[in-house]
Amino acid sequence: MRDWARELGFSQIGVAGVDLSTAEPGLLAWLANGFHGSMDYMQAHGLRRARPAELVPGTTSVITARMDYLAATPEGWQAIEFDRLERPTEGIVSLYARGRDYHKVLRNRLQKLADRIADAIGPFGHRVFTDSAPVLEVELAARSGQGWRGRHTLVLNREGGSMFFLGEIYVDVALPPTEPVGDHCGSCHACLDVCPTGAIVAPYRLDARRCISYLTIEHAGSIPVELRPLMGNRIYGCDDCQLVCPWNKFAQPALVPDFAPRAGLVGQSLVALFAWNEEEFLRFTEGSPIRRIGHARWLRNIAVAMGNALRKGEDAEMRAALQARAGHPDGVVREHVEWALGQGDSQAPGSRRS
Repeated sequence: MRDWARELGFSQIGVAGVDLSTAEPGLLAWLANGFHGSMDYMQAHGLRRARPAELVPGTTSVITARMDYLAATPEGWQAIEFDRLERPTEGIVSLYARGRDYHKVLRNRLQKLADRIADAIGPFGHRVFTDSAPVLEVELAARSGQGWRGRHTLVLNREGGSMFFLGEIYVDVALPPTEPVGDHCGSCHACLDVCPTGAIVAPYRLDARRCISYLTIEHAGSIPVELRPLMGNRIYGCDDCQLVCPWNKFAQPALVPDFAPRAGLVGQSLVALFAWNEEEFLRFTEGSPIRRIGHARWLRNIAVAMGNALRKGEDAEMRAALQARAGHPDGVVREHVEWALGQGDSQAPGSRRS
């Protein structure tokens, strides 16, 4: 199975059992605190997320897999990415979203892995998942030895950092579980210290309502005014807690070409990205995870970044681009454009990374 997985572009596979009962109190506390924000599906599925055999009756084991997604790892790549955050007129898309939609890539390859297993042992019941169902992916990955849960809540691997996607195959075949690994974060709190909005409220505890990835991707409404200046030029997702992590010096390049950055999503100016009409947005993001947020949310995010850029210095071209969208039919877009236009004379408040 390991050889097959490697041929399909996976970096590692493991096996976890289905008894996740010790994870249930943490899940319930997280939901009770409202840390899931407007992601109502997190609440709706409740404890099914921690009970694989309820989600897919008959499941007795879970095959976990991870797939690296960095297109390349040049020397100092983390510093290179941090440097992009200091260019206020450039739009920053999270590293994982610069290539093809990982949902499609992993699901397809997980199914191929399941097909190979079936060829070897005969038909068996299974379902594949990649961030697409109520699954405790990090918990299953950690229990199966993919790595340990870092203080930023992501899985960390000693040989691969955290720059990888996770996927699962729920199976009705009893497989021997692989051994978990210990925590290797030591006394490091770099991820908590660097978070622009303070979303990592405690080690291993994330308040999604403050997370830039949540705000730019999952959140559909108005972005809280007090958080907008802290978002900087991040227009889709945020990588700061991973960029600062010492373990990511071991991050590995992807084994598949699908995650190579698309032209236009790296090093592009906010003005150019803001100029896309809906047809262009759909064309340029075809097959990309970005497409799912829609054109209006894309404009909302860029308007915030443009407002933050204006606070750092006047830019006539940027102001003109915003004014051209001032009458946008979407009320949320109009609100954020108006806010951005009002930032030109504002003083940037102190922040860890704004």
